[in-house]
Amino acid sequence: MSPVFAFDNSYARLPERFFARQPPDPVAAPGLIAVNAALAQALGLDPQALAAPEGVAMLAGNRLPEGADPIAQAYAGHQFGGFVPQLGDGRAVLLGEIVAPGGARLDLQLKGAGQTPFSRRGDGRAWIGPVIREYLVSEAMAALGVPTTRALAAVTTGETVWREGPMPGAVLARVAASHIRVGTFQFFAVRGDTEAIETLARHVIARHYPGAGGALDLFDAVVTAQARLVAQWMALGFIHGVMNTDNMAISGETIDYGPCAFLDGYHPDTVFSSIDSHGRYAYSNQPQVAIWNLAQLASCLVPMIEAELGQPTEAVIEIATEHLNRFREIYEGEWLARMAGKIGIAAPEPEDRALIETLLTRMAGQRADFTRVFRGLAEGGAAAEFAEPEAYHGWAADWRARIAREPDPVAGMRAANPAIIPRNHRVEAAIAAAVAGDFAPFHALHAALASPFDRPENDPYRAAPRPGEEVRRTFCGT
Repeated sequence: MSPVFAFDNSYARLPERFFARQPPDPVAAPGLIAVNAALAQALGLDPQALAAPEGVAMLAGNRLPEGADPIAQAYAGHQFGGFVPQLGDGRAVLLGEIVAPGGARLDLQLKGAGQTPFSRRGDGRAWIGPVIREYLVSEAMAALGVPTTRALAAVTTGETVWREGPMPGAVLARVAASHIRVGTFQFFAVRGDTEAIETLARHVIARHYPGAGGALDLFDAVVTAQARLVAQWMALGFIHGVMNTDNMAISGETIDYGPCAFLDGYHPDTVFSSIDSHGRYAYSNQPQVAIWNLAQLASCLVPMIEAELGQPTEAVIEIATEHLNRFREIYEGEWLARMAGKIGIAAPEPEDRALIETLLTRMAGQRADFTRVFRGLAEGGAAAEFAEPEAYHGWAADWRARIAREPDPVAGMRAANPAIIPRNHRVEAAIAAAVAGDFAPFHALHAALASPFDRPENDPYRAAPRPGEEVRRTFCGT
C-alpha cells in the first residue's frame, strides 16, 4: 500500500537559483517511530499507508512519492548577529507541496535526509534527539494554539550518526505553511538580485498574504504575524533559543526547534541554548530580536518599495522604519490581552499591565514556576509555588479585587493556562529512552501534550522538575 500525495510544487517552478534539485539520500534500514494520524488525515493522507513499509520508505527518503520534486532551498542569514551569505537546507529536502482537501498548501520536508550542496561540510543527517525534541515540542505548540510547523512522522534510519559520540539516526517528516525565511530574501539581497526578490515577494504574497498589494503591504503582514507569534511565545514561557534570521518564517509560524525550551522557574533573563553564551536570545529579549530580524527583511524590500512608491531611498527607509515600529504596538496589545487572560481578565484595561508586571517581578524574585503559578490561579494552588508565600499573597489581594469585576475569571484562566507543557526534563527523558530503543516515554508524553489544558490534578506531567532533574542547557543537535 503506497501513500498518495496531492502534490503541486510551486516553489520548484521558481527560477533555478532559488534552490538545488536534490533527492534525499537513502538510509540503511528505515523503521517507524510515529505517524501523526490526525495531521495525516487533515492533509488527505492515509495514516495506515504512511505506516506501511512503502510509506515508511518514503518518509525515510528511500522512495520518492509520485509527484514529488525534491529540492534543497537556498537562503542566507544572520546567526547571532553575524551575517552568513549562504546557508540553505544543509540536511533537509523539500519533497513538495501538498494541497490539502480544504485547499491549504503545505510543504512536506524531510529533515535529516542527507547531504545537499548547502551542507557546509556537515553529514546532512539527524540523530534521534533533535527529531524527538522537534516532534514533541512542535506538536505541543500546535495543541497550545501557536502557529507552528508540524511533525507528520518520524522514522529511524538503522544508521549511526556521529556527534559527541555515536547516536542512532532518524528523519523527521515536517509540514509547514512554507519554509520561506527572512534569510531567503537576504540570500538574494546580498547578491543584488532585485529580480529574484521581486519574484520571491510575489510568490509569498500569492501563497501567504493574498490581500497584500505590494512589498510594503507584505512587510506589514509579516510584522503583524511575527508580533502576534512572539506574544504567544511570551505568554507560554517559550524560549526559541536560536532566533537567527534564517529561523524566522515569513508565514508567521514557529520554525526550527533546535535548542528551544519552556521556562520552569521564571526569570526574564533565562537562556537555555548552549551556544547563546551572551544571552542574545534570552526569554525577555525575544520581542526586540524579532524587531531586529524584521529590520533585515525591510532592508531587503527597500528597492522594491522604492520602485512601487516612486520615492527616493532615504524616504523609503523612513517609511519602512515607521511600519517596522508598528511591531511594538501590535505586540504590546497582544501581550496584554494574553497575559491578562492568564490572570482571569477578559477585557484588559491599561492599568492591568502593572498588576501583571508586579506578579512577574515577584515570580522572578523567587524563581516561581511559570506554568504552575498561572494554572494555580485557576485552581487555588499558586501560593504554593512561592518559597515565601507572602510574596504571592501581597499581590493576590489586589488581583482578587480586580477579577471580582469579571463574569467568569476561572473559566478564562483554565482556557488560557495549560496544565502541562513539554518540560525539558521530560523531553530529555524521552530522548534518552529512545536512544536505548524504548519509545514508550515518547508516545506517552506526546499523548499527554495533545490535550494540555485538560489534565487531571494528579497527572505526573504537571509536576515541575525536582532538584537534580532540571535541564538548564539545550543543544541544536546539528
